[in-house]
Amino acid sequence: MADSFSFCYSRDMINEKARIIKSERLADQVFSTVFESRVAETAYPGQFVMVGTKSDSRLLRRPISICEADREKGTIRLVYRAVGYGTKELSQAENGDSFDILGPLGNGFPLDEAQDKKQIILTGGGIGAPPLLQLARALRRTGIGKESVTAILGYRSMKSGLFLNEEFAAEVNVILATDDGSIGTRGTVMDAIKERDLKPDIIYACGPLPMLKAVRDFAADSFIPAFISLEEKMACGMGVCLGCMVKTSKKDSHSRVNNARICTEGPVFNAEEVVL
Repeated sequence: MADSFSFCYSRDMINEKARIIKSERLADQVFSTVFESRVAETAYPGQFVMVGTKSDSRLLRRPISICEADREKGTIRLVYRAVGYGTKELSQAENGDSFDILGPLGNGFPLDEAQDKKQIILTGGGIGAPPLLQLARALRRTGIGKESVTAILGYRSMKSGLFLNEEFAAEVNVILATDDGSIGTRGTVMDAIKERDLKPDIIYACGPLPMLKAVRDFAADSFIPAFISLEEKMACGMGVCLGCMVKTSKKDSHSRVNNARICTEGPVFNAEEVVL
């Protein structure tokens, strides 16, 4: 595991005022915000940024996964659900507004693990889908064909909005699941996998904890490698505060116990190494 303060001094990490160039509502409470940001120069699929607020009474930044990073344009795109003060403030911002951004942070999805795999499954539950879009595009850029990658996306309902669905479909095969069965499989992404009796060679997943547990158990039972992205509230995002811990099968180099920091050793972990 990484040294406890390695990310504090990473040359790739940028701390800047980033300007919004596009903001839009995608679905019920789900928004997309595009920043001009130097974070795009080194951002890797699965990494995240810490976004500050304009309130003097709220000092902590909010962790938000990177949905897209365009190095040529120098932009990053964040897709998020507006549920708290910070995300609601961001969703109401206008073009030209600036926010403090720190990133890119964390370890992302290992692309090399997908090489030579014939069936690659990306499972995104709700707001867990955004970081998988950048992953889908990165996999395609490595030469993996569209026929080898399937994104299984879980939503609340067709009425609440199938955000990013069409953008995924432009890159990979897409299977939908909804809680109410209004489109696709009724139930979860795991229900969609079982309904079609899919036999993936590797799984990448991001979403709510119950979904990640189901993916981990399915992968373990089927002897399939799986990499899952965990979400957690964070204070610093750099591994210093030790506030975003997850139990693991390996001892942390800093605490010497079976814990890992989601912000630095994660957010992406080998599913078999974490205790959920």
